[in-house]
Amino acid sequence: MKKILTLVAIIAFYNASFTQTTAFRFVLLTDTHIGSPNGSAEEDLRRTVRDINNQRNEIAFVIVSGDITELGKKSELLLAKMLLDSLQIPYYIIPGNHDTGWSESGGQDFIDIFGSDKFVFEFGGIQFMGCASGPYVRMSDGHIPRDAIVWMDSIFQKTTADKPLIFINHYPLDPSLDNWYEATNRLLNRNTWLTLCGHGHANKQFQADGIPSIMGRSNLRAKTNSAGYTIIDVAQNQISISERQSMTEITKPWAKVGLKNESRPTPNLLPRPSYELNNQFKQVRASWTFASDANIIASPHISGKQVFVGNMVGEIFALSAKTGKPIWTKRIPAGIFSSAVSNESLVFVPCATGELYALDKKKGKTQWIFQAEQSILGTPLVHNNIIYFGASDGYMYALEAASGKLEWKTKLFSGPVVSAPVYHNGFLLIGAWDTKLYCLDARTGSQKWSWNNGSAVANFSPASCTPIVLNNTVFIVAPDRYATAIDFTSGTTLWRTNKATVRESIGVSTDKQWIYAKTMNDVIVKFSAARSTPDSIYRIDCKYGYDHVPSMLIAANDLMLTGTKNGVIYAVSQNDNTMKWAYKIDNSMVHTVQVSNKKTLFASTMDGKVVRLNW
Repeated sequence: MKKILTLVAIIAFYNASFTQTTAFRFVLLTDTHIGSPNGSAEEDLRRTVRDINNQRNEIAFVIVSGDITELGKKSELLLAKMLLDSLQIPYYIIPGNHDTGWSESGGQDFIDIFGSDKFVFEFGGIQFMGCASGPYVRMSDGHIPRDAIVWMDSIFQKTTADKPLIFINHYPLDPSLDNWYEATNRLLNRNTWLTLCGHGHANKQFQADGIPSIMGRSNLRAKTNSAGYTIIDVAQNQISISERQSMTEITKPWAKVGLKNESRPTPNLLPRPSYELNNQFKQVRASWTFASDANIIASPHISGKQVFVGNMVGEIFALSAKTGKPIWTKRIPAGIFSSAVSNESLVFVPCATGELYALDKKKGKTQWIFQAEQSILGTPLVHNNIIYFGASDGYMYALEAASGKLEWKTKLFSGPVVSAPVYHNGFLLIGAWDTKLYCLDARTGSQKWSWNNGSAVANFSPASCTPIVLNNTVFIVAPDRYATAIDFTSGTTLWRTNKATVRESIGVSTDKQWIYAKTMNDVIVKFSAARSTPDSIYRIDCKYGYDHVPSMLIAANDLMLTGTKNGVIYAVSQNDNTMKWAYKIDNSMVHTVQVSNKKTLFASTMDGKVVRLNW
């Protein structure tokens, strides 16, 4: 791996002379969690806002560093904005994982309501920069969006490297962000004084690749009797960090960051991702890789000689399946969080503002647009010239593919839909983040049955898993870590097992005799597709470590293929239950792979890569 920095360069920037600035104070406010079940988050924020306003002559501004809401709902965001707008001093805000990971709009509502998911400004001779951190829609590690990295570069190109800088993200800049090093590599080449974060809900002083860093407490009262926040005092020679519980005295500083030359340590860099794995399995090679300037949130769609993929800033790419080069590109007004689908002549692309675009496959020209009431985050299904999809407005839709004419819509969901429906014998199966799996009549939209795993917790919903239907049996896995078999006719539970602690990733063998699932620790399991409770579970140790991303297992002849949160695709044998090969694309989530023939697959990653692999 090429060295981005030299020790000499690092030391030079750390020894950059301090720019004279007037002492000032600002606030770090984080993890307000408006809408949380405890019911006190709103009052906690109200008290904090009143408390800050009482000190408005002493505080220059407020930085709000994410997890503003519990689930990223529009109603939660609007309430949070109303409360924050009561501040009588400026505030600058970025989202956290709770604002984007379960968001009914994929984070689009945050941008619409607050104006942006990033900020940069200057105060007292210091540049302040903050950006979003994901994850988006599907469970994965935190990830600084690719478009934010591109944005950082554009800002730095306009700013001298010796300009003092304070950087803000919701996550600490460590491996809890799968691409933390993309930020720290850049910050180490600047005169970075400090990084600030939330996420951990506790006061903490640490080093981010040698950069002084502070995590602030949550605003929630939690273990204390009062809401609270972090006070940061900037002086000529040091930055002091204190805690204040709302309506009480400020504590003595619990951390200090020296700004004198001799106070800065030599950076101790965390280990960077290794690609040595790819040298172990030389039978696998990438024929091409396409890199987008924004996150890709879903699998590519393969249709003939074209690969279709959309990204988080609304770009749609039609790539050559042979070369990976763009055939055409189109920009739509909002982010794309699902896979495209197609029929013979049209490709269909949903977006975060609720439009479904029908585009000519050859040139990308818009043929029609259908407008849902809220975001479409799940991938549609095209069957018999009908397009089926669920939206965040609670409706299931059926449209005529040729014209976009509405065939029917059914009010069904009370939470976001992020997956594609599955068609079986005239019925549709689809889950949502409302605790339920639904079975609908594909002709009318009428509900046949709904199923719940016994939990009222929305985060345990069967929402990200693609169900498998075999022998009149529906197989699913969910975040509750159970594998479940459901009778397709009645919706009753046939069996459930948590023996293997599986989570959201499932697949079926080529011969339809075995169900595969990915556990959260190293192991892929397989069990019989028979309706009876499985007596034994076969384990295949892949040594992929802890993993929780919903990347389905896909059959390819004698192999089962799946991706992980750290950019690796694993191939296991259906015959002898061993791992055959692995390939690392980058260090972010790999979405469900798409197999085009016996020895070729296409895969995309959260970091905006699309790759064609041959083996």
